[in-house]
Amino acid sequence: MQTLSDHLKHKLHQLEDWFSTRKGSIVAFSGGIDSTLVLFLARKFQGKECAIGVISNSESLKAKDFELAQSFCRDFDIQLEVIKTEELADLRYNQNPENRCYFCKEHLFHDLREIQQKYPDFDVLSGTNHDDLGDYRPGLQAASKFSVKAPIADCQLTKDELRQIAKHFELPNWDKPASPCLSSRIPYNQPITHQKLQQVEAAENLLNELGFRDVRVRHYGSYGQVEVQKQELDKLLAIEGQVIAQIRSLGFQEVRIDREGLVSGKLNRALKGLNQTKA
Repeated sequence: MQTLSDHLKHKLHQLEDWFSTRKGSIVAFSGGIDSTLVLFLARKFQGKECAIGVISNSESLKAKDFELAQSFCRDFDIQLEVIKTEELADLRYNQNPENRCYFCKEHLFHDLREIQQKYPDFDVLSGTNHDDLGDYRPGLQAASKFSVKAPIADCQLTKDELRQIAKHFELPNWDKPASPCLSSRIPYNQPITHQKLQQVEAAENLLNELGFRDVRVRHYGSYGQVEVQKQELDKLLAIEGQVIAQIRSLGFQEVRIDREGLVSGKLNRALKGLNQTKA
């Protein structure tokens, strides 16, 4: 078990105090490291009967992330409830406006509010961390609407700090790359469809199988654009022909390699340009 610095020990004590003053938690669980740590700490500090993870097995969640989330809860003896949000049936969501994430979280938190009726003294929690507060995240507005609490953000833990605490507790996904929902691969105002999400998931799985751990395949309608970590670009370009052929076989008319490399949230650049134009 990795030893924590005094600074992180203090942060962990803050988190313990945060959980210890509350009766129980219903955690919006995605399988990512942020919500994993929140769920783990709720189980640790509040007890098994008072910590419940809830995951939505929606079209925008990768199947392997859903499986990993289930495995985590089995291994750590955590209660898990599986729901099915229907955001793709919502025109406000599937038309993919700039605030798409708001409508996704609105569906999720609405359903969690219904689960909360079975546990009226429990808080609904998210995995929002302190770094998220400085990013464009419409989902935070939905969290505020439904009074969802965020212990990691409240205790001002950054992504790096929460990963270190997760490593300290030997959580299996402490260094798992960020895995935003599949819908985030589709540029704003281009419709989200089940077919597009399936193509993106299959393409990213293919890249993982080829040894690329942290990847994105952006779906631009007529073509797919592949992003891997900058330091792995040469490795990708060495098998460029094979990669393009295999991804085209999934239904993409054309496949391009992004020479800039992976940049999380790259599609949000369009929002910055739009805001500058409006200004």
